[in-house]
Amino acid sequence: MHSRAVRERGNTTKRNRLHPAQVVVSGFALTILVGTALLMLPNARVGPGAASFLEALFTATSAVCVTGLTVVDTAVYWTPFGQIVILFLIQIGGFGIMSFASVVGLAIARKLSLRSRMTAAAETKSVGLEDVKGLVVGVVRISLAIEATVALMLGLRFMIGYGEPVGRAVWLGVFHSVSSFNNAGFALFSDNLMGYATDAWICLPICAAVILGGLGFPVIVQLRRQLRAQVRQPFRWSIRTWTMNTRIVIAGTIALLVLGTAYITAVEWSNPNTLGPLDWPGKLLAGFFQAVQTRTAGFNSVDIAQLDSATLLGMDVLMLIGGGPAGTAGGIKITTFAVLFFILWTEVRGQVAVNVFGKRLSRAVHREAITIALLAVGVIIAATAVLMLMTDISLDALLFETISAFATVGLSTGITSGLPWGGQVILILLMFIGRLGPITFASAIALRERHTTYELPKERPIIG
Repeated sequence: MHSRAVRERGNTTKRNRLHPAQVVVSGFALTILVGTALLMLPNARVGPGAASFLEALFTATSAVCVTGLTVVDTAVYWTPFGQIVILFLIQIGGFGIMSFASVVGLAIARKLSLRSRMTAAAETKSVGLEDVKGLVVGVVRISLAIEATVALMLGLRFMIGYGEPVGRAVWLGVFHSVSSFNNAGFALFSDNLMGYATDAWICLPICAAVILGGLGFPVIVQLRRQLRAQVRQPFRWSIRTWTMNTRIVIAGTIALLVLGTAYITAVEWSNPNTLGPLDWPGKLLAGFFQAVQTRTAGFNSVDIAQLDSATLLGMDVLMLIGGGPAGTAGGIKITTFAVLFFILWTEVRGQVAVNVFGKRLSRAVHREAITIALLAVGVIIAATAVLMLMTDISLDALLFETISAFATVGLSTGITSGLPWGGQVILILLMFIGRLGPITFASAIALRERHTTYELPKERPIIG
């Protein structure tokens, strides 16, 4: 009887314990609520009174989910205190709530419990538990190192090139550095970065930070280790030692940047409202900058509302794909898109196994990629349809906005602030779901896992 009671108590404790994915979702939600409360303080807003609940909630969600969509002008609506709150929300959202909590626990206890490691693994998308401690510490070190470097470059440029006072230049450098590395897209200028469209000293450091943040921390950690090994043993470096994840992310990033730059620049080359008035170096820089921002950063150096519809459609695709997993980028991720592509390529060639870089993909990976893609498309279509019923805004603008929110990009055609409150709530939900990922969100709200002890007989329907 005693052993039975112990087992029952153990089963009850197991049932009552939150799944790591549920902890991640709860952590993000709690941080958003705290950020909302801080932004509703009277000293967070310029002028008399406090920000409304919806304004504060939208801004806090956009910051924690590192999106960049706004319903108010960040540069003039929020006080320095409000902007500092937004900056910290961006940083915490970029680190990941659970990764950040693990770092605090590590600093205090000098170790991570198994439970903490499982939670951090859910947030950082680690393959195994043994590398979580090193990965979380690496997240902090790499993030701060990159942000400090970019902040220094931007601060010097604002101070020397534009005559900004030292304090203002430092603040601009730090804010835009954190915002760019975390792929947030928040800017302290009312026209975002349109005033610096042809300034390579501003645009290129921001692009570098966005790209590095979009690679994902596992990729950056592996590249850093290889660079260190290269210093110790020259000429021993080889991409053959890269993991499949690193190969896919690096190859996909290069391909999407090249194709995105070529497409946007070509379509907008003669557009008098975007790239048309610029000289050819300026056009190439602005085209490259916008191709990088579709990697879920959200800065813009041209007026997005003036882009050609064909450009918007191409950017929809780039935004939906997003960046690398376990990083600050959003979207369905390059790896998901690559798996879908290789599945398609395998079926077209009439092969059975899906092989990538000399390795075979498991069936579980096939299902995960298909599930994520279908859930993403379903959520975007449903949200776009509801917004079409609420407003008279064109389909291309609404589709662009919903994909930008779900993929946590932050680029906008300027319709966000004009949406009814119900439409803004939909964008808030899209940002929240998109940041956590459809799979994480679905698993977090599931009551329990269900395992079947049997298999049904197979039957094949006619496909196509």
